Amino acid sequence: MARAAVRTTAKSSRKAPGKPAGEIDLSLVVPCFNEAAVLDVFFARVVPVLQATGLTFEIVCVNDGSKDATLPVLSAHKKHLPNLVIIDLARNFGKEAALTAGVDHARGRAVIPIDADLQDPPELIGEMVKRWQGGAEVVLAQRADRSADSFLKRVSAGAFYRMHNKMAQPQLPHNVGDFRLMDRAVVDVVKQLPERQRFMKGLFSWPGFSAEIVPYVRAERAAGQTAWSYWRLWNLALDGITGFTTLPLRLWSYLGLAVFAGALLYAAFIILRVAFFGVDVPGFASLLVAVLVLGGLQMIGIGILGEYIGRIQNEVKGRPIYVVRKIY
Repeated sequence: MARAAVRTTAKSSRKAPGKPAGEIDLSLVVPCFNEAAVLDVFFARVVPVLQATGLTFEIVCVNDGSKDATLPVLSAHKKHLPNLVIIDLARNFGKEAALTAGVDHARGRAVIPIDADLQDPPELIGEMVKRWQGGAEVVLAQRADRSADSFLKRVSAGAFYRMHNKMAQPQLPHNVGDFRLMDRAVVDVVKQLPERQRFMKGLFSWPGFSAEIVPYVRAERAAGQTAWSYWRLWNLALDGITGFTTLPLRLWSYLGLAVFAGALLYAAFIILRVAFFGVDVPGFASLLVAVLVLGGLQMIGIGILGEYIGRIQNEVKGRPIYVVRKIY
């Protein structure tokens, strides 16, 4: 019943003929880390798209401890874009924390996270808004073509989505990133999720609600360099899996039982062989292999356990997800 009430409220707020003075229809959330080279192009494309919707809007840019001229460039655009909100973080907290800061400060009845690199086309926003006005509580932008990405990135991304959806809940829509439209009812639920180890794709999907999909072709970066190395992507994938399932721990329990059962069977085989054929001295190589294999399995198991313990430590410390230096 509570969920039905939330949905009714969300839809009625969209279709009400009037709205309180100062209320904003649409918030665009843009995490920025060393994006000075692309921001001029970004605003040149995104502002006309937002104006064409006929809705009141704000652009919430989060400067995530950039080392280049990102903040001065944003400040320059602020002079002729009064609906631009700049959230300057005290240091680099990472994209997931920057997204969290943007969503926390967004005031719109609908919120759209988008990257500044223009790989996700702003021109799709008009269609997303139409779907939202038609009743969709979430509109997902799905990458129908990722040929702009490297072969290794496409393969690894596909493998991650398949692995995550087999192991974790909720399932992630395949080839859907952070670029999506969320109704205020969805955003309010996301803001209640308190974990420090953030995986925003999972957190955005967790509330549920009715969703529609809009496909698009992913483009190359308009300018600048990506900050996402394969090592950072690997760590993000670990956050996504360990943050939404304990299946790796359970699988390791099953593996331990299987190794234990195999050891019992082998022990029985040795006893029977000695009973019927006498004492036999096995080779050193087989003993070394067994020790190395079991030792390796133990180290992997300790590593998996350590991943979860480390996340428990981060949650228990309760440190803030981000620190805001100033809001412009």
